[in-house]
Amino acid sequence: MEDSVQNGEKPFKCDVCMSGFTRKGSLKIHMRIHTGEKPYKCDVCMSEFSQKEHLRSHMRIHTGEKPYQCDVCMSEFTKKGNLRDHMRIHTEEKPYKCDVCMSEFKQKGSLRSHMRIHSGKKPYKCGVCISEFTRKEHVREHMRIHTGEKPYKCDICMSEFTRKEHLRKHMRIHSGEKPYKCDVCMSEFTQKENLRTHMRIHSGEKPYTCDVCMSEFTQKGNLRSHMRIHSGEKPYTCGICMSEFTQKEHLKNHLRIHTGEKPYKCGVCMSEFAVNEGLSRHMRTHTGEKPYKCDVCMSEFTEKGTLNRHMRKHTGEKPYKCGVCISEFTRKKHVREHMRIHTGEEPYKCDVCMSEFVNEGNT
Repeated sequence: MEDSVQNGEKPFKCDVCMSGFTRKGSLKIHMRIHTGEKPYKCDVCMSEFSQKEHLRSHMRIHTGEKPYQCDVCMSEFTKKGNLRDHMRIHTEEKPYKCDVCMSEFKQKGSLRSHMRIHSGKKPYKCGVCISEFTRKEHVREHMRIHTGEKPYKCDICMSEFTRKEHLRKHMRIHSGEKPYKCDVCMSEFTQKENLRTHMRIHSGEKPYTCDVCMSEFTQKGNLRSHMRIHSGEKPYTCGICMSEFTQKEHLKNHLRIHTGEKPYKCGVCMSEFAVNEGLSRHMRTHTGEKPYKCDVCMSEFTEKGTLNRHMRKHTGEKPYKCGVCISEFTRKKHVREHMRIHTGEEPYKCDVCMSEFVNEGNT
């Protein structure tokens, strides 16, 4: 028999799967895979095992014993195999290679999980919904959607998260750490996804397209907000006056009408504004900048809206119509002034003789 072992022969064969073994005892242990026999039981938690060595390793969970230590960083492990896997962090050895895409892995289990990307196999299923997953830990994380469990808590602000990775990203808000840097403009970001989105500013890539008007966007969220123009959906409502808005940011700006808050201040004249855009427009008063130019007569304007109104002189467009007669106007305020002819309203009064007028210019 010893000669057979030395020659590499495996005389003991499994009748079920044809695996070969050098020893009869090894075959007997192997057969428990097929029979399901687990003769070794834990006295603490009643877990059962097919091999004595597996029970011995398991008992260290209860005793806390970690007999295998890393010589480099002093980390301790309950199993020799875990230490062996850990050492590859230091050696950077990746002995397991994917035959399809040549990706390399430190652990055999990681390669096995990776192979499901190519095979499409998703052996782990959610017991509540029909979701399927390639890895066991993914279904465990997914179950927290149904249970509401959030086991990872921020020690600073008490925010809770379903995944450890989400907590780690969140902590960068408090630490100020921004590990992802743009090679073009040196901007820094807390998350890799934010850097990837930012890079589209430089590349000009706009992967999200509106199916209705073909407008393109760099971010999925921007496309979602844009779609409300077509659908008419306004999910953000003002609790004071019930005005509705397509974007959360627009509601926030609107609320400053009620609160009187003006957080944007001009550094030159100390004028204050409710929205950043208002400050930007105002600053052109000081700089003299007129970024909006008429292509017909080359007139320049500080605001886009002023250019739009000016263009109607060239196009003849009169979008504002009187509801009483057939008069048309280029500006909304002109139709408002015109309506006083019909209503008889004369809001402008002479302080000397008390005469009343329709338009301010007539006083």
